[in-house]
Amino acid sequence: MRYLVISDIHANHVALEAVLEDAESLYDEVWCLGDLIGYGPQPNECVETIRDLGGLAIAGNHDWAVLGKLDIDHFNRDARHALLWTRSVLTADNQDYLDRLEVSLVEEEVFTLVHGSPRYPVWEYILYPEVAQVNFAHFATPYCLVGHTHSPMVFLETRGDPKRYYVEVPMFNNGPQSLPSVRMILNPGSVGQPRDGDARSAYGILDTETATFDFRRVPYDVEKTQQQMIHLEFAPRLVGRLGLGH
Repeated sequence: MRYLVISDIHANHVALEAVLEDAESLYDEVWCLGDLIGYGPQPNECVETIRDLGGLAIAGNHDWAVLGKLDIDHFNRDARHALLWTRSVLTADNQDYLDRLEVSLVEEEVFTLVHGSPRYPVWEYILYPEVAQVNFAHFATPYCLVGHTHSPMVFLETRGDPKRYYVEVPMFNNGPQSLPSVRMILNPGSVGQPRDGDARSAYGILDTETATFDFRRVPYDVEKTQQQMIHLEFAPRLVGRLGLGH
């Protein structure tokens, strides 16, 4: 089975469309790692596209916040403004869809899927090997797929005693890479809000038959999304950061 692995769409439908076009014919099913909404100007369109694609999705912190499951005071001012606006426009059907999302799933008995981390699925950033090390004890499968940081990266746990933990930054558009035979935490990056200095949308193709993962980047019309945000009077910082990828 080939899975389109996406995360952190953040209501950026222009970016989501670019990813789906780039990935056409490369996947059989979709795995979405959360944060369908927040920050961006087209929350309903993004939720409805994911709903129509089928597959599965899990909940992220912005998905919970727009439903009132997280206190929006935990978010910065610009994010709060976007969340409040999203609450005002999100349809009842889309709210219900987000409300039914699980926070953690195990698929094919091999892959744990969460948004933030296996320890705190909705809201913990795995950015450093020290944080990854603690989290390896919180999932039992060989591989864990996460989002939330908006930065593609892989954390690996070596065999032996003592175990060692290290991080790798993946190569993009370099073809499928074999999954290592050691345990790993894998982040495909963000579709709609990249924050690794590369404004292109990031996603991955997981092939469970060949045991490979293909890290991919695709450009999208950033200015189109930015113009939508400007029209809605979103914070200038949210508009500007899309073009910079941070």
